[in-house]
Amino acid sequence: MITFNTDHLKGFVNDEDIKNVFPALKEAHEDLHAQKGKGAEFTGWLNLPSQIRENFLNDLQSLASQVQSDCDCLVSIGIGGSYLGIRAAVEFLGGVTKIPLYYAGQNISSDYLNGLLESLKGKRVGVVVISKSGTTTEPAIAFRLIKKLLESKYSAEDLKKRIICVTDEKKGALRQIATKNGYRSFIIPDDVGGRFSILTPVGLVPLALAGIDVKSLVEGARKAQEEYKDLDLQKNNCYRYAAIRNILYRRGKKIEVVSSFYPQVYFVAEWFKQLFGESEGKNGKGIFPASMIFSTDLHSMGQQMQDGERNIFETFISIDKPEHDLTIPYDDDNLDGFNYVAGKSFDFVNKKAYEATSAAHFEGGVPNMTLSLCKADAFHLGHLFYFFEKAVAISGYMLGVNPFDQPGVEAYKAKMFALLKA
Repeated sequence: MITFNTDHLKGFVNDEDIKNVFPALKEAHEDLHAQKGKGAEFTGWLNLPSQIRENFLNDLQSLASQVQSDCDCLVSIGIGGSYLGIRAAVEFLGGVTKIPLYYAGQNISSDYLNGLLESLKGKRVGVVVISKSGTTTEPAIAFRLIKKLLESKYSAEDLKKRIICVTDEKKGALRQIATKNGYRSFIIPDDVGGRFSILTPVGLVPLALAGIDVKSLVEGARKAQEEYKDLDLQKNNCYRYAAIRNILYRRGKKIEVVSSFYPQVYFVAEWFKQLFGESEGKNGKGIFPASMIFSTDLHSMGQQMQDGERNIFETFISIDKPEHDLTIPYDDDNLDGFNYVAGKSFDFVNKKAYEATSAAHFEGGVPNMTLSLCKADAFHLGHLFYFFEKAVAISGYMLGVNPFDQPGVEAYKAKMFALLKA
């Protein structure tokens, strides 16, 4: 499962501090579970794992077999919550899928899209386009481009097997497109916002079609839903994490750096940044979410972390047992002087680097805590997804903001549409 180490919070946060914020945490818990807090209409994710039907997951697996038989590759079109969670899952689980998975709609770069089109040449292509409205600029115009490519290769009847829409049940441009053309479609629930949508068809459909074990992903989230349902802080590490980050924020720690010595965590951290940044960054408040992958970033940002302004705290994500490990070989010449680690595993050295870094950062004035996953598998990733979703809901309520809206996101859109003369 997931363990939570807080040894490197000593001197920054203590039990009395947590006791003092407990009333605010309790109020946040009650507001969330009674659906009486701000944005309660978007809390459908809270009990979602236990509500996902087994026959739905079985149907997805059957559809996946068909798509993998008919297609050489799959293009997932979406942005924000319709992209980051999908990519986080794929990369965390090794980046290997049953059929190659490409992404579009997460940027508006003509060079990127041209490269994608080149990659699709000569391939039998399937598409999953994900958008609640169908009018978000980046995925909408990317879908136009990919759809034109497919229309040049396939009949209208064949397109019905190759294009899958994940969108609103009744309204929106993408719903109209799906209905008009007879494309297979899946529904985005009205009560789940985009950044919380990884366990809805937004995430489950493209992941299943690519060959990811979505049953295990959902099972891990179900376990987390049960584990983090009550107020016992001796058992509920999710709530302890939410409380600690609020305490640190009130003491001037304005930036949270999610760090890991495991490169497959990179896109999980990117997903985390959207989840927490979009949920908490409003009304002039909010912890700024950042991320680093070590030991790479120790050779670029290590100086800043160790000796820079002390307005940061750190959350490590560690993996107890990697899927593969390698042994460092012995060298007769030993010119580099590293025979003293010959025979040891790379993961052993990696973990010692983590231990050294967390201790050094702590001594340098950066409080840090560690979430450790037993394995880098779908079950533990599903558990981690739910852990962070619930933590940000509680943390946002404790901060005094609505964790489920994103009014600031509209500012750039309004100016962009004006410049485009929409």
